[in-house]
Amino acid sequence: MVIVLLANGFEELEAITPVDVLRRHNIDVRTVSVTNEKLVTSTHGIQVAADLCSTEVPLDEVDMLVLPGGMPGVKNLDASPVTQVFIDATLRNGGHLAAICAAPSIFGKHGMLTNIKATCFPGFEGELLNAIVTDADVVTDGVFTTARDYECATAFAKELVKICEILGIEPKEELEAIEEAK
Repeated sequence: MVIVLLANGFEELEAITPVDVLRRHNIDVRTVSVTNEKLVTSTHGIQVAADLCSTEVPLDEVDMLVLPGGMPGVKNLDASPVTQVFIDATLRNGGHLAAICAAPSIFGKHGMLTNIKATCFPGFEGELLNAIVTDADVVTDGVFTTARDYECATAFAKELVKICEILGIEPKEELEAIEEAK
């Protein structure tokens, strides 16, 4: 399962585009609120109902974690202990970590990007501690995929589809049935 973590202040395109593209490929992706409330408000005041609250997710089923950018969303993700729980579970499961815009700074501040190629929103490079910082739109290195900003959201999402294929994340039958019904 792919999890897109949502905290109040998330950037809409960076969160919803990956969900849209992954679902078009029948990949089981769920939006998950880091709070106990399913209703999450974006950086531009759009309210979104998350699929799940963090306590409803079976951590042993998390194959990929996606962190969208946006302010104060990234600050709220970083401040939430739920984020680290999901990072740890994803790594324990042999999964993949992805972040866009300012969100790669969460991995960087925690020393996770040492000698890893990474990109981020301009101005956050200093928070990618010991990373090999690039100005690429999207970069995958090891278990990390990072992207620069909302303008790269579709390319980021397409890269995540490729990573899901590499990881062997299978399309879900229920999603296939929905597509067939259309």
